[in-house]
Amino acid sequence: MIITLKDGTTKEYAQPMSVIDIAADISGGLARAACAGEVNGQVVDLRTIVSQDSDVNILTFNDEKGRLAFRHTASHVMAQAVKRLHPEARITIGPAIEDGFYYDFDMAPLTREDLDAIEKEMKKVIKENPPIERFELPREEAVALMKEKDEPYKVELIEDLPEDAVISFYRQGDFTDLCAGPHLMNLKPIKAFKLTSSSGAYWRGDEKNKMLTRIYGTAFTKKADLEERLKYLEEIRLRDHNRLGREMELFTTVDVIGQGLPLLLPKGAKMIQTMQRWIEDLEDNEWGYVRTKTPLMAKSDLYKISGHWDHYQDGMFVLGDPDNDKEVLALRPMTCPFQYYCYKNRQRSYRDLPYRMSETSTLFRNEDSGEMHGLTRVRQFTISEGHLIIRPDQTEEELKRCLDLTQYVLKTLGLDKEVTYRLSKWDPDNKEKYLGDEDYWENTQAQLRQLLTESEVVFTEADGEAAFYGPKIDIQAKNVYGKEDTMITIQLDCYIADVFDMYYIDQNGDKQRPYVIHRTSLGCYERTLAWLIEKYAGKFPTWLCPEQVRILPISEKYAEYAGQVDRELKRNGILSTVDNRSEKIGYKIREARIAKLPYMLIVGAREQEEGLVSVRSRFAGDEGQKPLQDFVADICEEIRTKAIREEQEQDQQA
Repeated sequence: MIITLKDGTTKEYAQPMSVIDIAADISGGLARAACAGEVNGQVVDLRTIVSQDSDVNILTFNDEKGRLAFRHTASHVMAQAVKRLHPEARITIGPAIEDGFYYDFDMAPLTREDLDAIEKEMKKVIKENPPIERFELPREEAVALMKEKDEPYKVELIEDLPEDAVISFYRQGDFTDLCAGPHLMNLKPIKAFKLTSSSGAYWRGDEKNKMLTRIYGTAFTKKADLEERLKYLEEIRLRDHNRLGREMELFTTVDVIGQGLPLLLPKGAKMIQTMQRWIEDLEDNEWGYVRTKTPLMAKSDLYKISGHWDHYQDGMFVLGDPDNDKEVLALRPMTCPFQYYCYKNRQRSYRDLPYRMSETSTLFRNEDSGEMHGLTRVRQFTISEGHLIIRPDQTEEELKRCLDLTQYVLKTLGLDKEVTYRLSKWDPDNKEKYLGDEDYWENTQAQLRQLLTESEVVFTEADGEAAFYGPKIDIQAKNVYGKEDTMITIQLDCYIADVFDMYYIDQNGDKQRPYVIHRTSLGCYERTLAWLIEKYAGKFPTWLCPEQVRILPISEKYAEYAGQVDRELKRNGILSTVDNRSEKIGYKIREARIAKLPYMLIVGAREQEEGLVSVRSRFAGDEGQKPLQDFVADICEEIRTKAIREEQEQDQQA
């Protein structure tokens, strides 16, 4: 047989060969580094026998698929250690993921001390280096084996497999697991690993199922690589908005209020207010929007007309019993049907279009409890929502304006380099989920694709991510842990006007159906706040800061002058406070630095006598003394222009 390698060279063998033997024939070093193989494009175990002409690629830790095999083996080592220390634990699933691995167990929650003990046992397992064996069993024997080992979750997984599925196992010393593989040939290459955290996770991701204990870990071939990864994890942990936002007293959550219902504390509320006022003024004064304010709930009749009752009811908070009550209400998960009736309030002419409506909308969505996290996934949130009623001939221009507005907002916030773009399309294999026919979807998707292409935006396309009434441009961003969420969306809807009997009178006096663009300019305020916390690690641009200046009198003698400075700053719309505590000035400065404030103004004898302030900033350190009015003029200009100043390097490290 002829084996073609990745570089195009060939090897000829007179008999079948395992992938590991082919690797050894190429190079002993390659065989030692091998984690898995790829035969004709399919990832396989190194033990796999190749018996005919094939393309073969040897995967090492430097290859993504090789790393997955390496870390999947590490997850089995962890599971083996857990079973030794906690025989009562029941194993479920344990995949490798992009940056490591996890394994879910039916067992009590774990402490950091428990994880350390499991790590210690993992080292023993690796030192023992038990043989790793792959074997297959018929369905009945596979079920019997897992029942014998009292592993009910594995039994359930086997019974859910297709009748013709290959049921494979890996035996590793005293540990056997249902597993498709691939795995390493032995455990010696696993030289550096760490169990990073433990959390709860529902079996199969369903909140109706039992809560399991998930252990996360990562593994490398070199200790230096592990140390670099752990350093990175600590850095992103310090940026995690769920930790930092609470530490900075921007928001909190309370069990008796409910999951996914965060409390915005004064500082967080001020930041949201700043963004909201900016967006409302921007849309109303510069981009030609009119503002509406509509109810937070409506009768089910409204949602039945819009289609949300049939397509989205599980995600809604319904007030009343749909089967028994005459009038059933639901908290709104979106604003579009409400704004349609604002448009329909009177007859519109073609001259009235585009009619751009915007609203700061508080919405409610019944998210699964396992999905909620900090401010990024909540059950009540507020968005910069808008709906444009347009003539068909205005589609291209208005879509472009919507994209321009979102890009302007992102650039102003300093987030334009943090996003990716996705064209979210319908799923042609599940047409019953959507309104409209195939031609409708192909045409609307083509218009959004053309907009992105002509705007020279790099984008991906994804089937099944569209709204049920139309395709979307989704602007995506990842949190510090790599989880992606939609931040801003632009949707084209050429269908709903017919459903709601919306029309305009054209030049000939005839009724015509408009199109609708659903869009957000900033998106969800809570999610954007989380994004900003992580982007800036709490060191926000001055215009966004809930406390922009802290005035530090050197002693009580200068408290009166500090108060005068404070009043002058406030008179100019600057968010300032005075630290009048009887503490040493060095302590006050350190406290202000920890609070990540843009500016400190230190005042003492000379400042009081000459109307000065001594300025210290995150951006330039000690900026020296300035007349108060000069400082006021400078910071007001910085706030007005929404400037993003570069941080001082040593201050960032501090």
